[in-house]
Amino acid sequence: MLVLNNSVMTYKNDIRVVMTLDAGGTNFVFNAVQAEQEIIEPIVLPAKDDNLEGVLNKIIDGFNQVQAKLLPKPVAISFAFPGPADFENGIIGDLQNLPFFRGGVALGPMLAEKFGIPVFINNDGDLFAFGEAISGLLPEINKKLEDAGNPKRYQNLFGATFGTGFGGGIVTRDGMLLGDNCSGGEINRMRNRTFKNWDTEESVSIRGIKREYANNTGLNIASCPEPRDIFEIGMGRAKGDQDAAVHAFEAFARDAADSLANAITLLDGLVVIGGGLSGAYPIFLPKLVEEMNYPFDTMSGIPLERMEVTAYNLEDANELRSFLTSTSVDIQVPFSTNTVSFDPNKKIGVGISRLGTSKAVSIGAYAYALAKLDRK
Repeated sequence: MLVLNNSVMTYKNDIRVVMTLDAGGTNFVFNAVQAEQEIIEPIVLPAKDDNLEGVLNKIIDGFNQVQAKLLPKPVAISFAFPGPADFENGIIGDLQNLPFFRGGVALGPMLAEKFGIPVFINNDGDLFAFGEAISGLLPEINKKLEDAGNPKRYQNLFGATFGTGFGGGIVTRDGMLLGDNCSGGEINRMRNRTFKNWDTEESVSIRGIKREYANNTGLNIASCPEPRDIFEIGMGRAKGDQDAAVHAFEAFARDAADSLANAITLLDGLVVIGGGLSGAYPIFLPKLVEEMNYPFDTMSGIPLERMEVTAYNLEDANELRSFLTSTSVDIQVPFSTNTVSFDPNKKIGVGISRLGTSKAVSIGAYAYALAKLDRK
């Protein structure tokens, strides 16, 4: 059983093999994991097809290709799929990016019958966060704190994915927080800070960046560059409207920051960012962290801190150094000569995926499957 306490119990020495899938709106990425390591080259198939039967056959074909590359027989299939879904029973519901699943499709039971092994499905944001908590950002930061002589350790993590959509997952010291309806961490449904009647995903997504750039350049969305090109323009490495590119990513960062600050107000932990847009972090992450820390106005005119904690950019060397430095002081116990250590500064860090999104999802799916099997 995998439990997150002061350290993470892992499956690094476990010989069991689990077949995995990261099912996005664009691609299906298949793999196999053993001892928390991917053991084959990823098999990538396009997610789009003309009908449900085509999508299902593609998923079966992908796992067949994985199985053909394995010597040890896999003990389970475990993978990430977008919600809404009844993940516990393996039923996929009404998906925006994969519309053929509308009405409910028993994907897990189908695969269990086809392959004769248990099948586990979960939200991609949850499994991404779980993978980073096991082998990614969370243990890395705790090791850096240890090396710096700082007694502080982190046990909670919010994973956010920026891409076609805006996904989220929560890991607490007790493991993944799934919710009673398999809907924990659905950060995309938070209210949009800029456009009050929209959800935040309309801005924190590929389409959101393209819309902002198009609006500020007069371009038609159809002829608008892709976010990777807008990033290069914003960095001054490609031709285009640099100011508009920077503005597009700053608008994206501002709306993402508002949702993440709301999430951290409830969770109080580190934040790890993945997804296809995470590679553009040099242009959006400083603004995102700045906005997370931006204070509220109050009726008294005295600013109120946006969160009970202060966020630090873990990709900035100076901010990382400040984050790792202990600010603990010894305070005296009343009516006693004894002292206790007290750190008056509450810190959280925001960093980029250490594993890569698909690998983090695979490792999270693997550990989730083995934990479920071990509980039986």
